[in-house]
Amino acid sequence: MSYVKYLQCTSCKNQYSFEELHNLCPKDNRPLELIIDVDRLKSEKPDFQWYRPEIKSLWRFGSLLGLDINDERDRSNIISLGEGHTPEIPYQDNLLAKKHGFNLFIKDEGQPHKGWGANPTGSFKDRGMTMAISMAKSYGIKKVVVPTQGNAGDSLAEYAIAAGMESVIIMPDDTPMPILGRVSALAKMRDDVEIELVRGTIREAAALMKEKYLPRGYFNMATFQEPGWRIDGKKTLGYELAEPNYGSEQLWKLPDVILYPTGGGTGILGMWKAFNELQSMGLIDDRRPRIISVQAENTAPIVNAYKDGKSDSTAVEAGQTIATGLNVPGGVGHFKVLEIIEKSKGMAISVNEESIIKHLKTVYQQTGIWICPEGAATIAALDKAVERKVIKFGDKVVAFNTGSFEKYLPNVRPIIFGLTEQ
Repeated sequence: MSYVKYLQCTSCKNQYSFEELHNLCPKDNRPLELIIDVDRLKSEKPDFQWYRPEIKSLWRFGSLLGLDINDERDRSNIISLGEGHTPEIPYQDNLLAKKHGFNLFIKDEGQPHKGWGANPTGSFKDRGMTMAISMAKSYGIKKVVVPTQGNAGDSLAEYAIAAGMESVIIMPDDTPMPILGRVSALAKMRDDVEIELVRGTIREAAALMKEKYLPRGYFNMATFQEPGWRIDGKKTLGYELAEPNYGSEQLWKLPDVILYPTGGGTGILGMWKAFNELQSMGLIDDRRPRIISVQAENTAPIVNAYKDGKSDSTAVEAGQTIATGLNVPGGVGHFKVLEIIEKSKGMAISVNEESIIKHLKTVYQQTGIWICPEGAATIAALDKAVERKVIKFGDKVVAFNTGSFEKYLPNVRPIIFGLTEQ
């Protein structure tokens, strides 16, 4: 059975029964998270009995998750399409890494690699959605809705179909065509998938969701607005960073620095939660990676707040960026991202469009990997991080590539390949 003890607000710390269905904290409208009963887990499943390293997906972490794949009843609710368990690719030819003597890796969430798991829709969003849809199934939810900049909608549609649920995906009308086209095709072919397009960003999509779909009984799967489910899926990124390559008895160890492209920030909260849980399990100590939140210069609410020394972001007017997943003008979880940056002695960095485009090309030329624009943004942020001495000689540095380049191809083709529209 699940080892979840209760739900807890990420801000006021109020606790709520795991048996009750919530969205945001009823007291202060902040995100909730699942609290795992680590003491009971250690007592009942010593010597790594909770761990399933033979499973080539994120569900390998078994009893540390909201649903325990080791339990027959929980297992019947798990909707898995092989997500997670992705590799860290050495980026040995990066000039900054060579010059300043740090070890750079790309955590590749976008494309499959032999011997590893793979995110079925080519995006890290699959980690959150496998958990969210599985949890929703365990509660008997039949209809789900999500406002999205793109990838979360593609992911929700796939997992909802696998679970036999109805889904509505609301996204901007300038969402990259491979994502928009995939969801549109599913909506055309199936009665259980619906798509809505809005002018603007995820903010306008969320407004339409609240006006039209929540009153009709659809459950809100927006970032942070389900009760900690997507955080719990994304926390597996943190487990994987610490997980040894060969066998559970080896040392679990974290990198020194993480660069993470940040829209809503679920992944940062998830990884921080994972690190705390791993410490409670006795697998790591209290040292933490320095967290670098990376945003697009044209839409940078977290960076603005960080520079101004504020504890929360203020919503901005969305700009234009090739990294569409970063075009998020505000977020209910940004206060927690800023808190984690401060605790980790990290920083927030914005990068311009020219540097994102430059590193899209350079990474491919040097590694043969087509990373997505959001992933390129993390590589573009390296110079500022080195300049501010957040990255130091000898550090292990992990930059996240959060999605597949192919999903952005129509948007980036004219820029990358020097083509013009016909």
